[in-house]
Amino acid sequence: MKNFTNYQEYDKKTNLKFASKAVHGALGTEPLTGSVSFPIFQSATFRFRGLKDSLGYDYTRLQNPTVEELERTLAILEEGAHCMALSSGMAAVMCVFSLLKSGDHLISSDDIYGGTYEIANTVLLENNIKTDFVDLSVIEEFEKHIKPNTKMVFIESPTNPTMKVADIAKISEIAHKHNIIVVVDNTLLTPYYQKPLNLGADIVLHSGTKYLEGHNDTMAGFVITKTEEMATKLRPYLTYQGSCLAPLNAWLTLRGIKTLEVRMQKHNDNCRKVAEFLRNHPKVTKVYYVGFEDHKDYQTTIKQTTGFGGMLSFEVDSEQTALQVLDKVDMIIFAGSLGGTESLIVYPTVVTHHEVPIEEREKLGINDRLLRLSVGIEDPQDIINDLAQALD
Repeated sequence: MKNFTNYQEYDKKTNLKFASKAVHGALGTEPLTGSVSFPIFQSATFRFRGLKDSLGYDYTRLQNPTVEELERTLAILEEGAHCMALSSGMAAVMCVFSLLKSGDHLISSDDIYGGTYEIANTVLLENNIKTDFVDLSVIEEFEKHIKPNTKMVFIESPTNPTMKVADIAKISEIAHKHNIIVVVDNTLLTPYYQKPLNLGADIVLHSGTKYLEGHNDTMAGFVITKTEEMATKLRPYLTYQGSCLAPLNAWLTLRGIKTLEVRMQKHNDNCRKVAEFLRNHPKVTKVYYVGFEDHKDYQTTIKQTTGFGGMLSFEVDSEQTALQVLDKVDMIIFAGSLGGTESLIVYPTVVTHHEVPIEEREKLGINDRLLRLSVGIEDPQDIINDLAQALD
């Protein structure tokens, strides 16, 4: 079995569509035995044939066959040069931020996952790396905040939870004129609906815990680079920080990816139906959903994506109503994640964005009336019926 160098080396199925590549992966069957399900190489270490003579694997923190098959597969699906699999989405964020040094400046989406916000305001700030949180759906705001020491722009598109959409191609064009690294968190849309590297980004990351794995039963994170040179800069972080992905978690994610296309289509279809229902409910005052034609970023969305995903947020008429919904939902689960087969609802101001100061949350629209809904793949009418009874 060869060590992975570049996805083109393995992507021999150039005439296959996305779903086929997702199902069959990179090597697909295991080459030594022909196993159709790529095996879990549950080993911490590997035998040497002799001094300085191994079979390509030494120690699972450095490389593991199951993990490498997953990395190859994600590189193929994102159309990148290299992928690194990490233990969680936050490990992936930290890996990317390892490119920043003392004195550097970061521009980030303002409406961003609370954990990422907290890293920027603690770990990065303690290392003399300052961050400007900017509405990146407005190109002029991005340009206005560029400084001579700006080294990276970190984009969530759509953002979590108010679903702002950044024009990745335009930002990338401007950023590269200033030698700024463009990073896109592609968790919400996955490579099925959006390919940021093809739009000009340098790095894509995922919380693989969400749609890629898709079943709410393991954690993973991924960093995919456009070039081998960028991967060479990032790989030492994974090696020496010890944030590698375990073989079992890699196998679970490989299995989840096999159904990524059919799941994303179902999430997408269900989410539109639920969004339409919520928009017409008298107790709902606003729905954040990128698939509405009157969404301010709709034209950007349809230019750079092929679908709208399974996420939305909605604001109700009072805090009391919001708390009532959380208490009364039955099939829908009140839980702090997203992207799985089950529909999950969460209260961002307390659960996912409590690290963000209240005045900043209010400015972004993350208030005590806002609920975030990850629409699952259940029957859409059952999701709607559950929301209806919870709202009434």
